[in-house]
Amino acid sequence: MVLNSDGKKKPTRKHKPVAEGSAPAPVKPGLQTRAAAAKILAAVVDKKLPLDGALDHEHGNPAYKALGESDRALARAILNATLRHLPRIDAAIASLLETPLPEGARALHHVLAVGAAQILYLDVPDHSAVDLAVEQANQDPRNRRFAKLINAILRRLSREKERILGEIADIPPMPMWFIERMAKAYGKERALAISESQLEPAAIDLTVKSDAPGWAKRLNGAVIPTGGVRLSAFEGSIPSLDGFEEGEWWVQDAAASIPAKLFGDLTGKRVADLCAAPGGKTAQLILAGGRVTAIDQSENRLKRLRSNLERLGLEAETIAVDLTKFEPSERFDAILLDAPCSSTGTTRRHPDVLWTKGAGDIAKLATLQERLLRHAVTLLNPGGVLVFSNCSLDPQEGEEVVARVLADTKNLERVPIHAAKWPGMEQAITPTGEFRTLPTMLDMPDGFASGLDGFYAAVLRRI
Repeated sequence: MVLNSDGKKKPTRKHKPVAEGSAPAPVKPGLQTRAAAAKILAAVVDKKLPLDGALDHEHGNPAYKALGESDRALARAILNATLRHLPRIDAAIASLLETPLPEGARALHHVLAVGAAQILYLDVPDHSAVDLAVEQANQDPRNRRFAKLINAILRRLSREKERILGEIADIPPMPMWFIERMAKAYGKERALAISESQLEPAAIDLTVKSDAPGWAKRLNGAVIPTGGVRLSAFEGSIPSLDGFEEGEWWVQDAAASIPAKLFGDLTGKRVADLCAAPGGKTAQLILAGGRVTAIDQSENRLKRLRSNLERLGLEAETIAVDLTKFEPSERFDAILLDAPCSSTGTTRRHPDVLWTKGAGDIAKLATLQERLLRHAVTLLNPGGVLVFSNCSLDPQEGEEVVARVLADTKNLERVPIHAAKWPGMEQAITPTGEFRTLPTMLDMPDGFASGLDGFYAAVLRRI
């Protein structure tokens, strides 16, 4: 049976009046978790608010903060599954409706999406997902008249799960506006592969101070071509692992570790890490021998950087300043500018990115990156090297920015990166000698997650 979304045709549930002085009905276990997930989904998709902010333990969404730790974990799992599969979830729901959901019924959409995510993609009992979604609707005046519709949609989704999953399997899980941009940049086939890759679990990579093979053996990991260690699946927390308290390593995606490595030996050189927090790249530059000045606009972010360096037993000068207004008394021999970007290369870790950003945001960020890069060049000594990088997949924020700056800056040249120096990462080196990692790269053996973040990096030298 095909269902109609017109709530007026559905009977309204009648509630008996509560006797004066009687206690309110107990809240069903799990209801607050689903309600929190629906509220946060609305904040991300409708208000374009970042998921990390909503899930912050101190300043996050009040509904999320009110949950216990196990319920918070379930809310995060529901939200990640919903955001990763949202185009498919929307298609599944639409296939069971005779007419689209009513205009403005966003709260209804979010309840259905959260319920569908549990049924289709999580190890949650279907009956529990259905029952709690219906209860959630009954407790919300906006959705009460749709309770029976929600019940019918989700029950049918449960009964016909395998068929529906098959029908929606070819729908790209990324939003279409971004698929089209990726197809233009990398071709349709690769764009679709990038889209599918966001469904794979993100790896946990470590940058080690030294002896990567030794740490790989001690932590049951594997050495990866970037020189770090990739962990296999494990139970417990990162801080509980051997070497954490001693500051022998830190968590850093394989792609994020590449830009700092492009400088080589920095012994005795004056180095600036611009937009430095949280400090993983700063630590790499220090270990490469540089006398590092870490610069960030946010003092709070620098506090986190200093805390991270303290655990690692490393030191750097730190300066809180707007980079565009930074005018040091002495220029630098090497500069790393890991510029603010759309973060579209990190969707495996941050599935909200493509729902909070759009083409207009990418254009604005590219303009900012160009402004920062042009200023960073003025801070460089003649003969000095600058690495420009970011975690965007979009060439508008990478290749196009560098090309424009090179085109009209006479005292600047590109230093090509040679694939022969990066065994195992050759496919990430572009014809112009730049780094362009994609989430589909870096295959790993069984037991280890494959892939890495999407990243761009170019090496420039002031003449």
